Amino acid sequence: STNLISLIRRKITQLSDVLSGKLCKSLLISGLILYVIYILLSNHPCCYSTTMFNNLMRFRGDNQDDSPTNVSHLVFGITSSSKTWKDRISYVESWWRPNVTRGFVFLENYPKELLPWPSSCPPFKISENTSRYKMYDKHPIPQTIRMARVVAETFKMENKSARWYIMADDDTIFFLDNLVEVLSKYDHRKYYYVGMNSETHASNFVHSFNMAFGGGGYAFSYALVEAMVENLDICIKRYPTFYGGDHILQSCVADLGVSLTRQKGYHQMDLHGDISGFLSAHPQSPLVSLHHLDFIDPIFPLMNKSQSLNHLMKIAKLGDESRILQQSICYYKPKNWTFSISWGYSIQIYESIFPPSLITIPLQTFIPWSKLFKPWFVFNTRLPSNNPCEAPHLLFFESMQKMKNYLLTNYTRKYPRKLPPCSFSGNHSANHISEIYVLSPMKKLDSVGSRRECCDVVYKAETNVTEIKLRDCMQDEIIP
Repeated sequence: STNLISLIRRKITQLSDVLSGKLCKSLLISGLILYVIYILLSNHPCCYSTTMFNNLMRFRGDNQDDSPTNVSHLVFGITSSSKTWKDRISYVESWWRPNVTRGFVFLENYPKELLPWPSSCPPFKISENTSRYKMYDKHPIPQTIRMARVVAETFKMENKSARWYIMADDDTIFFLDNLVEVLSKYDHRKYYYVGMNSETHASNFVHSFNMAFGGGGYAFSYALVEAMVENLDICIKRYPTFYGGDHILQSCVADLGVSLTRQKGYHQMDLHGDISGFLSAHPQSPLVSLHHLDFIDPIFPLMNKSQSLNHLMKIAKLGDESRILQQSICYYKPKNWTFSISWGYSIQIYESIFPPSLITIPLQTFIPWSKLFKPWFVFNTRLPSNNPCEAPHLLFFESMQKMKNYLLTNYTRKYPRKLPPCSFSGNHSANHISEIYVLSPMKKLDSVGSRRECCDVVYKAETNVTEIKLRDCMQDEIIP
C-alpha cells in the first residue's frame, strides 16, 4: 500500500507540473497579446515612432478610402461674427452648395437677429467658450483664440469620411471644382498644410512668410488635423501674442514638423483699387479662392461689387471652372496685334507684338495693402503706360454659350482706350474692335505639366467683331 501511495503522489506531481506549465504558457501568451494591443491602441510614448501605430492612429474611422477626392470629402470651417455676417452672407452664398458642401459658420454668440437662418448657407455653430485661455490672450484682436479653435471644433463635429479641412473667412470666395482638383494632387492620409502667402511683402513680413493666409483659405489634411487637435491647447498657450488664428495654426503645424505646401491659385488679395491687371495675368494654376472684395474696386466695369461677383460666379457655375482666368496669348501678325485672353474675365489687345514672357507679367493697375516695404509685391509687375504701342485695349466678359464641342464666350468693350493708334506698328488701330468671341474646347484644362493653350485669330476687316479659337499647341510651337 505504501508503494501504491508513492506512485499516486508521483502521478499527481507530474500532472500538476504539466498543468502548471500549460497554464503559465497560456498566461504568458495572453499577456503578450494584451500588451501588443495596449501598445498599438494607446498613446503610450514608447509607440510614437512605430509605423504601425502611426497608421492605426491615422486611419481610425473611414478616411483611408482610395477613391478619387470629391467635394463631399471637404469640410469647411468659416469664421464669422454676428456683427459682420449680414454683410458677408452673399460671399458665402455665391459658392456654397446646399446639401452638397459640408461645414459650419462659427459665430461668437447666438444670432437672434439673423434668424430664420437661410438654407442657402452653411449651418451656424456658436464657438466654444475660450475664457480658460484668458491668461494667454495677449493678442491684438479679441477673436484670435476663437478663430484658432475653429479647426478643432469643426473636426469634433464632422470627421466621418472627411479628407480635408478648409479654414476660411466669411468673405472668402471659393471655386469648389478647382479646390477639389488641387487637393486631389495630395494624399490626405499624409501631413499636408496647403495654401498661399500674401501678395505683399509687408503682410508676409509682419505675420509670416511661412504662413498660409486665412483670408485666401487654406487646407489641412485629415492626418494633420488629427495630430493638431491633440496639441492645440499647447499651441494656443505657447503663442499668446500673435495677431491672427492663422498664425497660431501655422506655428502649431510647424511644431508638429510640417511646412506649408504653397499652392498658386489661393488669393489673400492684400491689394486695393483696380485689380483687373492682376486678374488678367493669373498664374498657370487653377483659380481656387478670392478675398477682400470689400476693399477693391468692382472687378467688372459698369457694375457694382455684388453684380461683379455674381457675373464672375455665373461662368463658374455654368461654364468650366478649370478655365477661369487661365491666360492664353495669340497674335494677328498682319496688323501686329497681340491678344491676351483671361478666360471668363477679360481680353487685352496690344497694337504691337509682345512675347508671352512680357504679357504674363501683370499690369500694376492696383496698389498694395500696405506700402511699408519695397518692393511692394512678391511678384513682378508692369507699370501702366500712356504709350499707344504699350497700352492695351480692354474688353470684358459678357456672356457664355455651350455648343456641341465648344464653349463660346463673348467679350465686349465697355469704354474707349482714348489714345491714338500705335504709329510704330504701321497705324493699325484696334479701336474699332468692340466685340470678341472665343471658342474653347469642351474639355477640362489640366495645368499640371501642361502648356498654356495656343490660339488662332480670325479677323474680318469689314466688321467690328473678331473671333479667337483656342487649341492645343503643336509640338515645338513657340509663340509668337
